[in-house]
Formats: sequence, C-alpha cells, structure tokens
Amino acid sequence: MSVDERGPWRCTYAGETYHFCHRSCLEKFSAHPDRHLAARPEAKTSAAACCGPEPAAEGLRYVCPMHPEVEQAGPGDCPKCGMALEPTAPVAEAGSPELREFRRRFWWTLPCTLALATLEMSGHAAHAMAPATLAFTQLALALPVVLWGGATLFRRCAASFERRSPNMWTLIGLGAGAAFGYSVLAALFPGAFPASFHVMGRPAVYFEAAAEIVSLTLLGQILELRARARTSGALAALLALAPKTARRLDASGGETDVPLGRLQAGDRLRVRPGERIPTDGVVLEGSSAVDEAMLTGEPLPVTKRPGDRVTGATLNTQGALIIRATQVGGDTLLAQIVQLVVAARRSTAPMQKLADIVAGYFVAIVVGVAVLTFLGWGLLGPEPRWVLALIHAVSVLIVACPCVLGLATPMSVMIATGRGATLGVLFRDAAAIEKLARVDTVVIDKTGTLTAGRPTFEQVLPAAGFQTEELLRLAASLEQGSEHPLGAALVAAARARGLPLVEPTDFAAESGRGVRGMVDGRRLLLGNAALLAADGVDAADLATQATPLRAGGAIVMLLAVDGRPAGLLVVSDPVKPSTPEALARLRAAGIRVIMATGDATATARALGDRLGLAEVHGDASPADKQALVRRLQAEGRVVAMAGDGINDAPALAQASVGIAMGDGTDVAIRNAQVTLVKGDLRGLAIAHALAGATVRNMRQNLGFALFYNALGIPVAAGALTPFTGWTLTPMLAAAAMSLSCVSLIANALRLRTQRLGAIPHA
Repeated sequence: MSVDERGPWRCTYAGETYHFCHRSCLEKFSAHPDRHLAARPEAKTSAAACCGPEPAAEGLRYVCPMHPEVEQAGPGDCPKCGMALEPTAPVAEAGSPELREFRRRFWWTLPCTLALATLEMSGHAAHAMAPATLAFTQLALALPVVLWGGATLFRRCAASFERRSPNMWTLIGLGAGAAFGYSVLAALFPGAFPASFHVMGRPAVYFEAAAEIVSLTLLGQILELRARARTSGALAALLALAPKTARRLDASGGETDVPLGRLQAGDRLRVRPGERIPTDGVVLEGSSAVDEAMLTGEPLPVTKRPGDRVTGATLNTQGALIIRATQVGGDTLLAQIVQLVVAARRSTAPMQKLADIVAGYFVAIVVGVAVLTFLGWGLLGPEPRWVLALIHAVSVLIVACPCVLGLATPMSVMIATGRGATLGVLFRDAAAIEKLARVDTVVIDKTGTLTAGRPTFEQVLPAAGFQTEELLRLAASLEQGSEHPLGAALVAAARARGLPLVEPTDFAAESGRGVRGMVDGRRLLLGNAALLAADGVDAADLATQATPLRAGGAIVMLLAVDGRPAGLLVVSDPVKPSTPEALARLRAAGIRVIMATGDATATARALGDRLGLAEVHGDASPADKQALVRRLQAEGRVVAMAGDGINDAPALAQASVGIAMGDGTDVAIRNAQVTLVKGDLRGLAIAHALAGATVRNMRQNLGFALFYNALGIPVAAGALTPFTGWTLTPMLAAAAMSLSCVSLIANALRLRTQRLGAIPHA
C-alpha cells in the first residue's frame, strides 16, 4: 500500500486511490483495508473510503478573490495580484495547500527570527562577541528565514515583474530584499560603505528587519487564509449535511444502500426516522416532520405527507417516509444553492470599481514615494542620513498594502452570500446585494407570493342551460394543459368527484387572461372578462354575478362554451400565515409595498384591504406589471419585484431587483436577481436587512483601506520623525501591513453573526 503523508490524506491500494478527510481515517483504513471495504463496498466505486467528503473534487476550479476573471484548474497564485487562488466550491481549511505551506515555513523559521530579535533588543554592547562576529551570526540566522521561509514571497515578487503586474508582493519583495541585500553587503564588504553608514565601527545591518518582515508576512498570510476559509464555513456546513448513501427500494421491495452518485430520477427511497433525506423528491408513503432549518431558517419542523415535496439534506425527525427521487446530483436544490452562491462570490460589486482604479496605480505611486523618501532622507536628513533613508524607504514599501483595497468588498460579498444561503436567501451576484440595499419600493404579485399559491375549489355557478358537474368536467379537462395553480385546483376537484377527464386539443394559454382550447369537440374559454370579450362573448351577466364574490376575496373564473357564457367557477387562495408579518417588516424598513395581480380588481382590493395595502392594481397583464415597474422607476424609485409565475417574468426582468419565490416557476427564478428558497415573503425582509448590512460593511472596509494607506505611508516615510522623533521601523511596518488585511477580514466576518432579525415561525 502506498500512502501519501503530505495531505490531503490519501492512499493507493490494489491500484485504486482512496481519499480521507482526517489522518485517523487514513490510519484505520491502512490497518485493515479489506475489512473496511467489506463494510463499505461503495468505497470501491465512489473513492469515498472516509467518514467525510473528499478534500478536493476532480475538476475543481480555483479563482482569485480580487480578480474573479482569473480562473484555473488547480491551486496557484493569481497572475495579477499574486494572491492564492480559492476553490470555487467550499473545502475544509486543512485542504488549502497554501495554508499548509505557509504554516510549515513560518514555524520552521520562527526560532531563527526570535533569535535575531533577541540579539537586536539586547544591544550590541551586552555581547562579548565582536561586531564582525555578531554580523556574521545574524547573517547565518537570517539566511534560512529569508531564502527558504521567504521563497514564496520573493517568487511572487519576481512573477509580478515578469507579468508586468505590480502588486502587494512587489512591495514586500522589494522591501525585504532591500533590507537583506544591503545587510549582506554590509556584513561581507564593510569597507565599501562610507562612514555615515557605520555604527560601532561597522556598517549597520538589518538582518532582523528582513527576517521579521518575512515571518510577519507569513503569519499575516496564515491568519488571512484561515479567515478566508471561514467565509465558506456556512456553505461547507450545508454540504457536510448531505448523506453519502441512500436506501433504494427495488421492484420486489428489497432495500440496498447505494452511493448518491448512483441515484436516478424516479428511484424509490426509504428514509428512516433520524436520517437525512438523500435527494430532492416527492413523498409516496408515510408522514413525518422534516426539519428544513438548514436551508430555510425555519425553526420548527414541517409536516410532510404523500404528495409533498422534500429537499435533500433536510432531516427526517419522526416517521418513516418512502419518497420518489425527482432531482439528483447537480439538479438538487442544495447543488443549485452552491452553484448560485459560488457564482455570486465571483461577481464584482459596483462599489469595487473605484478601489480597482486606485489599486491599478497604487504600486507605482508607492515605489515613487519610497524613492523620494530615500533621496530626501539621504540628501537632507540628519546623520546617519543614508541609514535612516534606507529604513524609511523600506518601511514605505512594506507598510503599503494594495490587497486591503482589493479585498474590501469581495470579502463582504463572500460572507453575505454564504450567510444568505443559510437563511434561505440566494443572491445572483454582488450587484444584486448593492441594489437591494437601496430598494425603497416593492411590487408584489398575489398568487403564490402573498397567498399560498395552492387554491382550493369552492363552487360552480352555472348559467341557464348548463349543469354544474359538466362545467367542472369541461373546465378541469381544459386546465390539464396548464401549470397555473388555479387550474390545478379545478383538476384536483374534478378527480376527487370521479369525473372523467379528457385531453384538450388546440390548447393555448394567454398570460394574464386565461386559457382556451377544445374539449370533446367544444370550444372553451376560461379566464377573466377580457379573455371572453376578446373572442366576442358577451359576459356582462357573468361579470355582474362575480362582483360580490370577488368583493369577498374569492377568485372567480368565467367559462364560455362554443361562444356562449356558461358559468362561473369559484376558487379561494388563502393568505400565507407569514404574509402579514412580512409586510409589517417591510413597512418598518421604510419600503413602499404595492400589489399587482392578474386577478380581478375587486378580488385584489378585498385582499389589499385585509392586508392593509393602500395601493393595489388588479386585472394586470404581464405588460401592465412591467409598465408599472417602469413608471415607478421613472419617478426615481428603486423598485424590487417579487413574484413566482411566468406572467411575472417581464416585471422581474424590468425591476432594479427581481425577487423570485423558490417554490415558483423556473422562468421566474431565471429572471430574478434574488431567490427566496422557501417562498416565504419574510425572507425578503431578511434579504433587505442583510443587503443593507453588507453594503455598510463594504463601505467600512473601503474607508478603512483608504484611511490605512493614507495614514501609514506618510508615517512610514518619516513625516512625524522631525516632530516626535518616532520612526516606523520595517518590522513595525510589516506587522501593520499584515494586521491591516486581518482586521479588514475580521470586520467582514462580523456579517456572519450580525443581528438581522431571525425568521420566526408562523
């Protein structure tokens, strides 16, 4: 057996490679591989011989957090900024090769750095060794720190020159290299330096400064990489919840545990109490309470019965379920959430554009300031002026940190998208976060957004010459070709009564009006008065009869058969229990709420009065909704549109921010910038609060970055030295540079715990 001891932990056995999430798992497998594979036969095909997921999936792409357009197949450095690339999918902290490498170099060279610092702080006079001996001792201690410990730093610095893309590593390499190079020459060729460079009879050396710069930079990178890894923590936690196997039922009722990768849509699966649901599906048998908090933030389990949908990785708490898999692999909701969050993280916030412009000229400006500082102190400063010139010039190069500007908004976006995913809110990109924070008006659809979207059939009111059962049968047969929830209510009612349904022909849906088609050779129109009027049907009597029903909040559809008004079909759609609270939250945030629906104006007004909505638009076609959004935008409003249906797609695309209900249609979700996974409007209030907190965090980070560099560079150049005598040494400059990145990331990490108002249960 061949074992790779470097990690991520893996070994080769019998020609197969197996991956492990911990060293202990590797050791258990190494001790008894055959016993392990006998207990877990799926490991032979899935290479999942561990208790956890593989540390890095095949084909995993890596991207730069500062330059999302930079992407490659494996880990490495960004050719533009030199930063370590991040995986596009969350991986464990231990899976970062850069983090392991920086740790190794830091801890192995730290004793030498501490020894150099001790020698420097103790003072030359306290040592019995001669100045020359001391200089060579410091050289011996600094060599492994700078040349081996700092190899990665200098390699990235050299790459920045080769690619003509100056960045943070350019400044660090120049600063540490100047201090070390000068010290080596001073130690080996002391006679080549003028007397102004001499201290205690020899030129002053700064080996400790070069070593401390390298060690502090390594430490800063370790802290930064760990903090950046934490930004994927919420998403990685979601992925870790997914089970690795599913219990599949065959045609004879037998059960077999299979890896998730072998599941196919249509498979029947058994989910026992206490197990996680392996994939998205529909309940066939059984009843249970399912905990969906990991996706929706809902604290209480949701009861699932036959016909209800379930989501992969949610927890079955009580009863046993048999489900039919509907989506597997990359088509599951969990996989789509990961894809959306990864895509959002790679997007660039509009606020970052200014920082990118500044960063583009930053390194050239800093090098120029360092040169002027060196010449100014060398020509005009007090003795030893050239020593002071070198110290201040190196400090300027080290203290400047272009990565602070580059990371100001990406870190906030990464954390916000991760937290949003755990709250059931998915942002398409960084621009959606900024836009949502500025929204002051929300246009909301009714069916499926304010209401449950699962209407129930109430009654049929036939016109003279028509029978109740026959009208319901005709209308339900026609609606078999529609995906609208109102049609589903009619079909369910007809089937419950045992009415024989037939397939319609020449079926056509007119968005915002209704449907038409042929059933049993009869031409049917089913929808609102506009649909019937457009076909020349006089429906005045039906419309009059429908008015009091709509005033009571009912949804009334008009039916015409062969050009004659045939009757009314009455359906009710209850308001979601969470809707009143959601609207109250939006109003409290100062947002103007408008309802726009294709339902009749009377029905819309009745619901609006119940919910306290002052502005309601009924009989609104898709074009009407889009025009309403456009008119509000012309008034200077920043408009969000929330809807779940095909007829909402034009308005969703027109709005500054389109918000789709996760239980809505694919068309609505594709046209939206924000998706509420649970379809709960309270998620909109949470999304708005999260977007506002994220934008404030980005502004804080940008302000901090600009303030830090505006203050640090002049201080490093010696602006305060003539007045206070205080000098920012290269060691302190290196510490300040490293801590600036860490503090910025720490500020961004506050978004993980910042109070937004938890989503209460209904």
